[in-house]
Amino acid sequence: MRLWVCIALLSVVLCVSADRPRIFGKIAEAGKFVRDAAGGARDMFRAYTDMREANYKGADKYFHARGNYDAARRGPGGAWAAKVISDAREGWQSRVSGRGAEDTRLDQEANEWGRRGRDPNHYRPKGLPGRY
Repeated sequence: MRLWVCIALLSVVLCVSADRPRIFGKIAEAGKFVRDAAGGARDMFRAYTDMREANYKGADKYFHARGNYDAARRGPGGAWAAKVISDAREGWQSRVSGRGAEDTRLDQEANEWGRRGRDPNHYRPKGLPGRY
């Protein structure tokens, strides 16, 4: 009897520790991508609300870089969300706001700077409160 109990327990341990089929790994990766994308969207929204709250002249590029930086640090899903949101915002802004192609180009440069993991403080204006 003890032998059969030992064999059953060993079988359970081996089955639990065995590699899962590939499909489960792919599903887990997809779930992580979606979680990272949702978190990245939150990071972008937080940077936007901070920018609006700070209302600090010359801080626009800093908040662009910071939002993209925070989102991209989450992983591929966060970087994807940051790119989609940044491109959509700049596309809308260039058509509606009338700020011009040069402003859009500089915003996209700051967006890319942050998504590449570079320090967003590169764009930080002097005097911007430390809480941002």
